[in-house]
Amino acid sequence: MIARIRGKVLEALPGRLVIDVNGLGYLLTVSLSTYDEINPVEGKEVDLHAHLHIRETAHTLYGFASVSEKDLFLLLIERVTGIGPAIGMAVLSGMPVDHFKSCVVNGDAAALSQIKGLGKKTAERIILELKDKVGVAEAWQAAAGESVPSAAVDAESALIGLGYKQVEARKAVAAIAKIKVDAPTEDLLREALRMLNS
Repeated sequence: MIARIRGKVLEALPGRLVIDVNGLGYLLTVSLSTYDEINPVEGKEVDLHAHLHIRETAHTLYGFASVSEKDLFLLLIERVTGIGPAIGMAVLSGMPVDHFKSCVVNGDAAALSQIKGLGKKTAERIILELKDKVGVAEAWQAAAGESVPSAAVDAESALIGLGYKQVEARKAVAAIAKIKVDAPTEDLLREALRMLNS
């Protein structure tokens, strides 16, 4: 699997780049936000995060300026029913990652449906299927008004990954974190699971 591409720009068009890596030209599909951020000109060296999407009819390489963009793209195409790479790229081109997360967490389907290629029903499906999976760290920090220990964020994310709702996961981890200050992720997770299963 190709995870990173570093090389010189051979060709640049909005949404598409050809990168020369030691004499081999890689065609990457990129979002408009990535294109604007790296400002590619012929001969410029770029370093992009990448994802190789394999289908029966094509192998397509996608490039991202940041890890957060790549993570959101993968979340969309892997976790939301009916969302493929084309819509994933449309989302990244139509809205900054933080704004997208905020819209999902706040259930703002109207804002999401403004993205080209997303209708109201697709926007509502994205919110329904991603609400418990985005904005975990941001929500903790907003609630606390300060920096939150990464162990608490990691424990909550692990509980969500195990199928617990974000609200119940946060309550359990917060309760344990008050008692066991500076506890590692494993301890928080173990005690939170005990609490949720009792």
